[in-house]
Amino acid sequence: MRVRLTSVAAVSLVVALLSFITNAVEGRDKSANQVVTSEIVRLLNSGVSFAPDGERFRPALRTYYKDRAGTLLWLGTDRMTTLINRLTRAEEDGLDSSQYPVADLKARLSSVAPADTRALAETELVFSAAFLAYASDLKVGRLSPRKLDPELFAQTKTIDGVAALAKLSDYKDLRVFFRLWAPHNPEYRALRVLLSVHREIAAGGGWPTVPPGETLKPGMRDSKVSRMRARLKASGDITVDSAKPDVYDPALVMAVKRFQKRHGLEPDGVVGKQTVAAMNVPVEERIRQIVLNMERWRWLPEDLGDRYILVNIAGFKLTLVDAGAVWDRMRVAVGKPYRRTPVFSDRIRYLEFNPYWTVPYSIATRDLLPKIKKNPGILKVKGYELLRDGKSVAPETINWSSLSRKNFPYTLRQKPGPKNALGRVKFMFPNQFAVYLHDTPGRQVFGHASRAFSSGCIRLARPIDLAEQVLRDTPDWNRERIDAVLETGKRTVVNLAKRLPVHLTYSTAWSGEGGTINFRPDIYGRDKSLHEALFSQKAARRTSTTAAAQP
Repeated sequence: MRVRLTSVAAVSLVVALLSFITNAVEGRDKSANQVVTSEIVRLLNSGVSFAPDGERFRPALRTYYKDRAGTLLWLGTDRMTTLINRLTRAEEDGLDSSQYPVADLKARLSSVAPADTRALAETELVFSAAFLAYASDLKVGRLSPRKLDPELFAQTKTIDGVAALAKLSDYKDLRVFFRLWAPHNPEYRALRVLLSVHREIAAGGGWPTVPPGETLKPGMRDSKVSRMRARLKASGDITVDSAKPDVYDPALVMAVKRFQKRHGLEPDGVVGKQTVAAMNVPVEERIRQIVLNMERWRWLPEDLGDRYILVNIAGFKLTLVDAGAVWDRMRVAVGKPYRRTPVFSDRIRYLEFNPYWTVPYSIATRDLLPKIKKNPGILKVKGYELLRDGKSVAPETINWSSLSRKNFPYTLRQKPGPKNALGRVKFMFPNQFAVYLHDTPGRQVFGHASRAFSSGCIRLARPIDLAEQVLRDTPDWNRERIDAVLETGKRTVVNLAKRLPVHLTYSTAWSGEGGTINFRPDIYGRDKSLHEALFSQKAARRTSTTAAAQP
């Protein structure tokens, strides 16, 4: 007889029934579960489609249920309802509940045929496949970074599907499993909380908009000041009311400065077009921005290192972390929009004081060659050497007018000195992009709020301070010795005693002090492409990632 339960409230009764049936069967025949498992293996070997994510996870499922003789995970357990509840609330982790077979799972709970071995086998497989799909999305993300953007060289991550299923069998409470399984990075967890906060704001109608008009300066009286006050109160930038709500008073000025700083604007308290535009970004757009950046955190290595450097390209910021504590933060300048700094992780191997700068071919031919043609004398003024096959060539012997981007057999190298584009030190992690951290003689760039000025490398506001920190574990190196080496003007290479992880990331939303959040403009358009991939091509996303089945 087939039992049909149509109410979601009856789910617990169904689970209890399944448990009773399972126990009864086991009482009569200890190999009852093996009958279902055998049917599961037969279905997996037959090639029959059994779930939306069945093909994606078939190898892992086959390995678990056949090769490892895995125990049943779902039938007759509370895990079934717990998984359904978790998938229904997938948005809490920035995921999309519509991408999981919630309706099918519920239907299988409300239509149970205890004697139908195939139905039981299919139900077990459908729940396992849905579990693996969600576990993969939660742990490593929904998209492969490299397929999304050729400049995102974050290593494509996969989950070990077989290990995930085996690990699940150790946890009776699925909630405990997911608490341990979800990304542990503090920034990811902070964004998860902030996502909930912003969704509450959206549920309450969002925040007020501020009308355009005359630039507001401290002390001015204007009808739109009250709107601005309400807007900043909604986002928590100001909490106190004013007896004169239309006056741009000192408390509101401080709130505006906080808002400007959180959004990467000049914190001058002057409310012009840029500040108004930032205030008028809908909360729904900020929610999407948080979701995108949660996805990016899933791409990063699970273990960033006990001690590491994190560069946020979109935030123009470097952070040095040691044992979970921030030791230093400094401003950086990154690549221009047409020479974008790539995203990847590596390890700093050595430092080079008083470095030479070997000019990349693209920069030598695209940027410098036209200038040299007009005035070959700039080579001497800027301290450049001209090399061919490693040998020095006199610039005056060259017919510069005959050279072009396709015909330039020389190498340009800039000598150490005050005009060197790399400044006094560079931090080397050799990579295919020829991107690294370095000093710069152009100190004025760090006075700007937006700092996309370089040709792809990361320029540092306080490079010598960072060098001192990086060399902390390298014997016989301290600030005094660093200063002495710099004074010589001679190129000096220092290998690190322990290579230091460095992660180049692109975060346009991250947590701030006191539960605040920072937002930044999408300078490279990477938010846009990720948004399109996640929200405009949902149907295709399942082919973008895989789960590894490792016996």
